[in-house]
Amino acid sequence: MAGRTVFVTGASQGIGRRIALAFADRGANVALAARGDGIEETAAEIGDPSRTLPVRTDVTDESSVRSSIAETVDSFGGLDVLVNNAGIAGPTAPIGAVERDDWDRTMAVNATGPYLTAKHAVADLRESDRASVINISSISGKRPLENRTPYVASKMAVIGLTRTLAFELGEDDITVNAICPGATSGPRIEAVIEAQAESLGVEYDEAKRRVFTEDAALETLVDADDVAEMALFLASDAARHVTAQDVNVDGGTAWY
Repeated sequence: MAGRTVFVTGASQGIGRRIALAFADRGANVALAARGDGIEETAAEIGDPSRTLPVRTDVTDESSVRSSIAETVDSFGGLDVLVNNAGIAGPTAPIGAVERDDWDRTMAVNATGPYLTAKHAVADLRESDRASVINISSISGKRPLENRTPYVASKMAVIGLTRTLAFELGEDDITVNAICPGATSGPRIEAVIEAQAESLGVEYDEAKRRVFTEDAALETLVDADDVAEMALFLASDAARHVTAQDVNVDGGTAWY
């Protein structure tokens, strides 16, 4: 990855931070895009200011996305990899109790965000010798998750975006893939499990088992570093002919 430039949304924490660190460890220049101060912490963890660019970005705001990508290209001379990781969990509630504002916000971050970044990155990606778009979806984009309708719908949308972009950009040798993580260890999934426990009227450990680990072959949550390793592979020369795919990193929960 030496000399290549990667733009990672949601790079302030969780999976996004681990993806940014993984690319930086392999020598890439990394633009760290997110709204919060965590991007500065990610940059400090990388420890090489010459190869990091913390850039405040709201993926739901087109002008913010446009300016962040332009700043990245100006700083590093091009763009090779776009990782659309920014996302929110959305509400945990049956559909009749989901507020319209919560629905709109979940779709704006999880589905409109990847559209906006792709829209404004594609011209620069076309100039790369090995360009790749990696969208972080979820196994919830493939199978039901009770009381999480906005999240599931948004992650299904990401898979549709991935497949369509792969064919739209294929003539430019740009690969486009989605990673579908299972429930991934970290603060976000802990909050989701707590909300599910409350919704189901059970204890935290029972909600974790019933909703996330009971039907996984490995019976465990996913580690964010495993998702990062898959992102590295999909952006590598070894995956030059892997495109239009939604790849599970889920401990054996979904099989399609």
